[in-house]
Amino acid sequence: MLDDFLVRAALAGLGLALAAAPLGCFVSWRRMANFGDATAHAAILGVALSLALSLPVFAGTLFVALVMAVLVGALSERGLGIDTVLGVLAHGALAIGLVAITFVPGARLDLSAYLFGDILAVTKSDLAVIWGGAALVLGLLIWRWQALLTATLSPDLAHASGIDPRLESRVLTVALALTVAVAIKVVGVLLIGAMLLIPAAAARPFARTPEAMALLAAGIGGISALAGLEGALIFDTPAGPSMVCAATLIFAVTASLGAMRARR
Repeated sequence: MLDDFLVRAALAGLGLALAAAPLGCFVSWRRMANFGDATAHAAILGVALSLALSLPVFAGTLFVALVMAVLVGALSERGLGIDTVLGVLAHGALAIGLVAITFVPGARLDLSAYLFGDILAVTKSDLAVIWGGAALVLGLLIWRWQALLTATLSPDLAHASGIDPRLESRVLTVALALTVAVAIKVVGVLLIGAMLLIPAAAARPFARTPEAMALLAAGIGGISALAGLEGALIFDTPAGPSMVCAATLIFAVTASLGAMRARR
């Protein structure tokens, strides 16, 4: 069954959705959209590092994403203008990565595959990495769910409950870096933030609890992945952007329905 490239693409999209959508709920609740973009853009620097050292792309992107996430977290704790810092780091890391790739001897690659993803070229080994990474992300979120929620709602309440908000922020940092590393093959660095945020935003109008929002976001992410692949097949469009378009359409529908219900 896995010899069919469309089946592999569908499984890759579902694996990404299961990891990214629940994590995207915390990104949304904590207003970390720029943080996610900075980590994702740094992944291109990880691609350059992987090519230079002849390492798997997953290893290089994971390392650089972790370094970027830790760096951003450290700078934010020092009270710097975090929006400006994130903007500088995000665009700077992307530009440095794109330039660095040109200096790697013998490097010949299609950069659009890393910028926008190449889900139709996913291999069986890529599937193992994607689903393994998704399992780690879900395991982290399930293990620390209550502590993460408490630290997100109120750092003071977290301290009173014996929870260290900084530790929970680092858990999210690791989960975000893992997601970026597995998502680069599917949707590329420029669209990872969209798959984190849009399913979570689409789930918000119909979720009564945080757990329901995470589950609904995962479902919307999965539907978006499959619908985007179907649309790409029918209309001959890029698969990664088509998945994001499908998620955006679902968001428009749920936001409209939520607004109508609120008026009633």
